[in-house]
Amino acid sequence: MRAAVMYSPGDIRLEDVAKPSAGAAEVLLKVAAVGVCGSDIPRMLTKGAHKMPLICGHEFSGEIVELGEGVTGLEKGDLVGVAPMLPCRVCDQCATGNFSRCRDYDYFGSRRNGAFAEFVAVPVGNVLKAKKGSDPRAVAMTDPASIALHAIWKAPPTAGQRGGVIGCGPIGLFAIQWMKLMGCTEVVAIDVSEEKLAQAREAGATHAFLVTDDIRTDLLCDVIIEAAGHPSSINRAVRMAAPGGHVVFIGIPVADVSLDNKTFQHFLRQEVSLHGAWNSFGAPYPGKQWTVTLDALISGKLRWEFMITHELGLDRLPAMFDTIKAKSEFFSKIMFRP
Repeated sequence: MRAAVMYSPGDIRLEDVAKPSAGAAEVLLKVAAVGVCGSDIPRMLTKGAHKMPLICGHEFSGEIVELGEGVTGLEKGDLVGVAPMLPCRVCDQCATGNFSRCRDYDYFGSRRNGAFAEFVAVPVGNVLKAKKGSDPRAVAMTDPASIALHAIWKAPPTAGQRGGVIGCGPIGLFAIQWMKLMGCTEVVAIDVSEEKLAQAREAGATHAFLVTDDIRTDLLCDVIIEAAGHPSSINRAVRMAAPGGHVVFIGIPVADVSLDNKTFQHFLRQEVSLHGAWNSFGAPYPGKQWTVTLDALISGKLRWEFMITHELGLDRLPAMFDTIKAKSEFFSKIMFRP
């Protein structure tokens, strides 16, 4: 099969590799759609992965083409989404249903070969069957949309509250939509890009500002999702919180993060609560985060198509990552169709 293989950061080669087969309790998927996650960009261009060479890609959907021994309840031709974490299911965190905090997990696209390829073998415990006729691109969006939901559930808003989102990539755009669905009457969106703020308005943001704009004290927020992971945006998220507000961090910083004195004083004196959110999984695995999200994507409650700025064949992947590195054009969700 064809696959995009990363040998080292920036060294990505389209190659012929061995096609996997479905083992016991696995299905073989023909990859229908696979998105580029924000975490793929540093992994494939600067940081590398846990092991290399590696096929990256973890936001994906696929059609079942082979059933392994012992598989029931699924058929060839079914379209499924894939939860990319393979939890150990035996540690103390897995035992309590906190699979996102598993102490010994595997992961498609970062610790084992993923979906920037034509075929992937997947354990049945990681697949969610989609309704017939579902768009495979929507199903592939379940991962980023469920990450946004998992984060908001750390401090869910109530009707009439004001939400805030810093970082309007796909996860941030889904966070805006979830906040509106949960009853937020206003959502404040902040980003470095006018193009992303335009997408934030399309997602339902009622106020949109560049990071260079001053924080308006009349627009402090009850629940804020920080999805950029930059030290400056982390400080800004805390200072955007209304008294007694909640800030949930899902952006992954590369540099060290410090809270400046003004930020810390606001956090302290306004009794702001800070939360971390990692991945998107619950019990029974992969959790309601995934089942609720898949239903919302398929039913149309969550809009997703406007986020896709590039839809490409797998042969375009190495060149697209060169474009990402050069920052030579605007992109939001990049989707490959192997």
